[in-house]
Amino acid sequence: MYDFAAEPGNNELTVNEGEIITITNPDVGGGWLEGRNSKGERGLVPTDYVEILPNDGKDPFSCGNSVADQAFLDSLSASTAQANSSAAISNNQQVSSGNDPWSAWSASKSGNWDSTDGWGAKPEGTTAQRNTSNNWDTAFGHPQAYQGPATGDDDEWDEDWSDPRAAAPYFKDSESAEAGAAQRGNSRAGSSSMKLPLNKFPGFAKPGMEQYLLAKPLAKPKEKIPIIVGDYGPMWVYPTSTFDCVVADPRKGSKMYGLKSYIEYQLTPTNTNRSVNHRYKHFDWLYERLLVKFGSAIPIPSLPDKQVTGRFEEEFIKMRMERLQAWMTRMCRHPVISESELFQQFLNFRDEKEWKSGKRKAEKDELVGVMIFSTMEPEAPDLDLLEIEQKCDAVSKFTRAMDDGVKELLTVGQEHWKRCTGPLPKEYQKIGKALQSLATVFSSSGYQGETDLNAAITEAGKTYEEIAGLVAEQPKKDLHFLMECNHEYKGFLGCFPDIIGAHKGAIEKVKESDKLVATSKITPQDKQNMVKRVGTMSYALQAEMNHFHSNRIYDYNSVIRLYLEQQVQFYETIAEKLRQALGRFPVM
Repeated sequence: MYDFAAEPGNNELTVNEGEIITITNPDVGGGWLEGRNSKGERGLVPTDYVEILPNDGKDPFSCGNSVADQAFLDSLSASTAQANSSAAISNNQQVSSGNDPWSAWSASKSGNWDSTDGWGAKPEGTTAQRNTSNNWDTAFGHPQAYQGPATGDDDEWDEDWSDPRAAAPYFKDSESAEAGAAQRGNSRAGSSSMKLPLNKFPGFAKPGMEQYLLAKPLAKPKEKIPIIVGDYGPMWVYPTSTFDCVVADPRKGSKMYGLKSYIEYQLTPTNTNRSVNHRYKHFDWLYERLLVKFGSAIPIPSLPDKQVTGRFEEEFIKMRMERLQAWMTRMCRHPVISESELFQQFLNFRDEKEWKSGKRKAEKDELVGVMIFSTMEPEAPDLDLLEIEQKCDAVSKFTRAMDDGVKELLTVGQEHWKRCTGPLPKEYQKIGKALQSLATVFSSSGYQGETDLNAAITEAGKTYEEIAGLVAEQPKKDLHFLMECNHEYKGFLGCFPDIIGAHKGAIEKVKESDKLVATSKITPQDKQNMVKRVGTMSYALQAEMNHFHSNRIYDYNSVIRLYLEQQVQFYETIAEKLRQALGRFPVM
């Protein structure tokens, strides 16, 4: 489906869009298959770069290839690859990663929330938070292809476990890269195995929100997530001591007898100073599990996406490590995520056995999806439905407006970056060369009294050439950090439509409950329990927004201060250079 350039010495096969290859091994692992081209050359190709053709060689998706068709094809790719022997690189266009998560909000005058059918289009056990790509990604990103989340197959994880002692140092320091991260896909579903009759509301086919709203009584979970009322309203309870996690020391390792290589990172929590090693796929697993467990209540921004080409280049590794560091720091700063057993196990396992045991336990966790709200205990009075709805509307209004603001700043920042690294330095270079050319012409006059003037003009020209270099390098010192901060918040904001959608759906079900009480399908006490539980969801949303606001204020204060400080230093440097150039001119 896409061009793929093989990395030298990595047993890969270069393929072109539209080329047909024969699959020789459909499941090499890690999102790769082995293929042979028409020249008889064999090598590895990313699974997501090809699509399987039936035995007659015709493309079954050549007509009407919708997004839904492609998603269905993707979901079947692993099993289909074993049943077919050939793959084609067709002329299908890649689905754009720029889908606006807010598009559903303006689908009708009343908004998408008021037109929910049943309990919503998605099973409530599944959290489908999305992070959208933006102009920052488009302008500075490497070619990328999402290879999908880990399958959870223990055999694959056993095979891919790497002895940290076998990994060799890969690189020390390099220039920071400004490449962007592409859109992540939706997560796998997570649902509780709790049994509940589903016939109280018409149309129930799968457990989800109704399981939380109607279960009576809710089981008392071992884990508790308290919510208290502070100076600014509901808030999570913060731990007495905080910690960060340092991501460092990328090392190159190999598996499959050297057939495949990977990069492993060292993670060191500041509260233990004991390091563990993780590959990117381990981070990917953590992201998926956090999304499944907490995604209905807490925005989980996606990781920098998987990379196929150029993944061992120093700049890319440095960029990925920088973004993994930002992601881990963000998770460490969240009082619920950082204290969760899932996150702690990821940072503190002691050996392979403990890691795999913790992984299996996390994957069997039943308190996922909307059932995470059953662990929350607000120390606050019950809310009425009108207040709940008003709080939800306020959050949706703010997050949507902030998304627009962040998007605008990203667009402006991209344009400014391109101007600073392209046309603007060239203009300064032209001025510098023109001044030096003028000094050369003056020097040819033979007039003895203009030596000092010509030397000063020449130095002024060189000064403008130096300024051109400063202008081209400056975005890396200030705009880069502002763009990265906006990019990160773009990811957060892309999660809120699904979170708010769950709240809106729950509110609608409570509104419908009057009819169910009237027809004796549920009791008045059932309705009271529903209102109370939707109130718990509202307190969780308010607590998360207070955490979001406090981080937002701190982050933007820090990054904009840094931007302005660097800008002041930048212009002061230019002013000093111009003053030095001015000082060389004779006073008449």
